[in-house]
Amino acid sequence: MAIRFEDIKEHIGSRVVWDDRADIFTPEAARAIRAKVEERTVVVFPELDLTDAEQLAITGAMGEKVRLTARNNVQSNDEDVYQVTLDEKINPQPEYVLGTFFWHMDGITVDMPPPFATLLSCRIAPAVGGETEFASTYAAYEGLPAEEKQALEGLKAVHSVRASLSPIADAIPEKHRERVLGIGLVKEHPLVWTHESGRKSLVIGTTADHIVGMEVPAGRAMLIRLQEWAAQPAFSLRHKWTKGDFVIWDNTGAMHRAIPYDKSTGRMMHRTSIAGTEAVAA
Repeated sequence: MAIRFEDIKEHIGSRVVWDDRADIFTPEAARAIRAKVEERTVVVFPELDLTDAEQLAITGAMGEKVRLTARNNVQSNDEDVYQVTLDEKINPQPEYVLGTFFWHMDGITVDMPPPFATLLSCRIAPAVGGETEFASTYAAYEGLPAEEKQALEGLKAVHSVRASLSPIADAIPEKHRERVLGIGLVKEHPLVWTHESGRKSLVIGTTADHIVGMEVPAGRAMLIRLQEWAAQPAFSLRHKWTKGDFVIWDNTGAMHRAIPYDKSTGRMMHRTSIAGTEAVAA
């Protein structure tokens, strides 16, 4: 029997149900999962317990794999698998992972189209904290009043890793603070992304520093307000991790963040990414 999907919330999230685990790895399943990610933004596979090879197989079946970061893995044997952890024995730049505590989109400051999807499997689940929250920037845009949609047309925001890490800059050791803050590029993106499908989404998150052509205080106030609008319960969900959980989300139509956790919990996620096929466009 083929895999099935159950909606989690009205505007965001589906849960995958299966009888035979092997059904998840078929070409038909890959097409169905990708379509559901595009439709529902976040797709959850409870306690699937993937190996790296299986995660890479799903990633490759859904699209072209892409690597967002230089290799820093210690325990993984594949360069396309990134270990998300605060353990400096595995990740020599744990401060960069602290930036995931704030709303963001992956790959928004690199010189290529943002990844279509991010795939995350839980290897060690923390007892306290460490949940991941997702907010649909499609649903958030679609829920705006018509006059506000019109007011956003043509506006651009300036994005940088420095902006996203500014709340924790003092926690980054001074010896490599500037190197960490300088990761990625400074990029201008439209506030409203008109996708090739015709749908529109907001391009927001803490990488967005200010709005081009606006006074900085007013622009930042607008960005914060839009972020809060997108993060409201109607458009967002929080996933509490259990070891083995696997989640795929549409990175082009969602922000996400991790709920803070202590590194002593050992929280460990394995991340892969599917390449984007379209640049951010107004």
